[in-house]
Amino acid sequence: MRNFTVYPAIDLRSGQVVRLRQGDPNQQTVYSQDPYATAMSWLNEGAKWLHVVNLDGAFGESVTENMKALAKIVDTGAKIQFGGGLRDIDDIQYVLDLGVERVILGTVAVSNPEIIDSSLVIFGSDKIIVGIDSRDGFVKVKGWQEETGFTSLQIAKRLKGQGVERIIFTDISRDGVGTGLNLGATADLANKTGLDVIASGGVNVADDVIDAYEYGLSGAIVGQALYEGNIDLLELLKNIGKINAS
Repeated sequence: MRNFTVYPAIDLRSGQVVRLRQGDPNQQTVYSQDPYATAMSWLNEGAKWLHVVNLDGAFGESVTENMKALAKIVDTGAKIQFGGGLRDIDDIQYVLDLGVERVILGTVAVSNPEIIDSSLVIFGSDKIIVGIDSRDGFVKVKGWQEETGFTSLQIAKRLKGQGVERIIFTDISRDGVGTGLNLGATADLANKTGLDVIASGGVNVADDVIDAYEYGLSGAIVGQALYEGNIDLLELLKNIGKINAS
């Protein structure tokens, strides 16, 4: 048996649970006013981890309401990986002290690689995960609003050399549109770097997640498909368990 984790996504904006189409803040759907209740619903269906994103932080906006929401989600007892707008060691320390299990670093991994080095030394590789968000093969940062000129593979290889062990790879063009994961690019990244890669962006049906498992990936993040009822989380987790045990 090997570890494969399904991460229900809770994207926070102004304290609400939302989803954005292709990361566009002007294409937002609000799914809940109660992040705690949302988190509990996924835990009650068998989730062990939650993927929580502070969209306001990623967009450089006030994070007050989202941090209040995060504290409530922590109270559920879930394991949480959390990111969005974390820019320095103090930010990382703050959310870890809140009870977050793992922090997701994105923009700083490109703009300030020294933060990755320092965070790995201070907190250890188990606490640090890096999000690589790509459109047409090139990494974008600052809430997917800014082009970097670096390819996903270039960034991933550097991160591997720095001591990062796991990343989240998101194909922005597929996020929130339900066209399926970009498994070819995601698996290629895992194979060429040796990193544990979590797939994100485009999950629409249960088979998308099963395919991520069969491609040898470490997990998959599921957002809109859960909120729209396209995927029954309890059934999905049971099916993955059966495959894993066979």
